[in-house]
Amino acid sequence: MARPQPGEFGSFYQVYIQKVQGDEVVAVLENSWKPLENWLSSLENVELQHAYAPGKWTIAQVLQHMIDTERVFAYRAMCIGRGEKQHLPGFDENEYAHAAPAANRKLKGLAEELLTLRKASIILFRSLDKENAISRTGTASGKMITVNALGFIMTGHVLHHIDIIKHRYLN
Repeated sequence: MARPQPGEFGSFYQVYIQKVQGDEVVAVLENSWKPLENWLSSLENVELQHAYAPGKWTIAQVLQHMIDTERVFAYRAMCIGRGEKQHLPGFDENEYAHAAPAANRKLKGLAEELLTLRKASIILFRSLDKENAISRTGTASGKMITVNALGFIMTGHVLHHIDIIKHRYLN
C-alpha cells in the first residue's frame, strides 16, 4: 500500500498524515516506536500537571489523550480490517480527558502504556492481510476511512501532540 490519498479519510486528518514520513503503513508504525520511546524518556523531569494556559490540558492529560486515541484508532483499524460494516462512533476527546485519571498518573505508567499500545498497533498492522484488510474501507466518526489511513493517522496524531508539548508546554 502507498500513502493514503485524499478521499481515503476525512479531510481533518490531513494534518496528521502530513507529519508522517514514509509510504508503507507497517514500516511507518515500526519506525515510530524508538523515537517515541526516546521522546518519552526526555520528559523525565517535566512537571506533568503543567498546563500552558488556564483551561488547557496538562501534559499528563495530553499523554492520556494520546493513549486513548491510539486505542480508538487501533480498534477502528481492527474492526474495518475484519470487514465490519457498522458505522463506528466518534468520541469526545474532552469528555474522555475529563473522565481519565491523568492527574493521578506518573510518567513511567503513561509512557509504558503508550509504548505498549504502539507495539500492539504495530503487531495488529503486521497481522492484517496487505492485499485486502489494509485497503478495506469503513465509516468512523461519520466519515469514510481506510485501514491504511488509520495507521498513518495514528502515527501522525502522536507526532502532532509531541510538537504541541515541545512548543507550547516546554518552550
